[in-house]
Amino acid sequence: MSVKQIQEEILKLKKRSDTIILAHYYQPIEIQEIADHLGDSLGLSRLAKETNSEYIVFAGVDFMAETASILNQDKHVLIPNPESCCPMAAYLTAQKVRDFKSQYPNLPVVVYVNSTAETKAESNICCTSSNAARIVKRISESGNTDAVLFGPDANLADYAEQKSGIKCIKMPEKGNCYVHSQLTIEDMKKIKAQYPNSQILVHPECIREVRELADFVGSTAQMYNLVKKSNNNNSEFCIGTERGLLERMTQDFPNKEFHLIHEKLLCYNMKKNTIELMRYVLDHLDDPMFEVKVPPEIAKRALRPIEKMLEYS
Repeated sequence: MSVKQIQEEILKLKKRSDTIILAHYYQPIEIQEIADHLGDSLGLSRLAKETNSEYIVFAGVDFMAETASILNQDKHVLIPNPESCCPMAAYLTAQKVRDFKSQYPNLPVVVYVNSTAETKAESNICCTSSNAARIVKRISESGNTDAVLFGPDANLADYAEQKSGIKCIKMPEKGNCYVHSQLTIEDMKKIKAQYPNSQILVHPECIREVRELADFVGSTAQMYNLVKKSNNNNSEFCIGTERGLLERMTQDFPNKEFHLIHEKLLCYNMKKNTIELMRYVLDHLDDPMFEVKVPPEIAKRALRPIEKMLEYS
């Protein structure tokens, strides 16, 4: 069966049930093509909260499906591949947050949405790559502090500190995204020399030295919107995030030219969701193997920092 035939089967199966498909920009392009909504972590969090569908099929990684479950305790949230996990989230356990809070009892805790539900439950507020600096500034002002605890991504903590002027104590010191943190100064110089007329766009999860050589630093959605709004004089872009976004923009903006800064920008965990698994899940919506259900007591505690993030955004 071809990809197109499987996609058609998925759309038919979706019509038979009260189901919505949410997909992150880093998903395989054939999954992006059949999603009801595409977005980054913040955008999909909002959509998950607003949906009225009984079933939410979340094509992303585990923490994203957990966030949807926290926001929709009365709905069924399913992930196509239960092994699609975020290694960054593993850097920061709930116990580690508690240890940091004991060491810095007066500082608010900011936790990146790329974290487990249990870790979110220990925080004061969540953030995404698109709103991290704003969240850090707002929560420090409300708590009348000049520093915050921030985890698990150390590079995003550094970026938020740069932009907000608020000290971000990293939880842990070296938490990182294995995709974005691979980019080097040499990669940036090489791509600039190869495409001197292009705009270089990178993610805040990249190291500071890489960010400083970029023309634009932003989340996946912010990169997408920048390209979308660009005029004909700005038609060539070098992309410093997971290749799924480049594939999406290549389809949506055929008159513009895109280059991946390095071929290693691939999240193998995001790619564990396949179009074949999507079809299977749509045909087995009540199979508990695919359901992500955050326990009510954890969901209740994790909901507060997520809602505060949405309020501050």
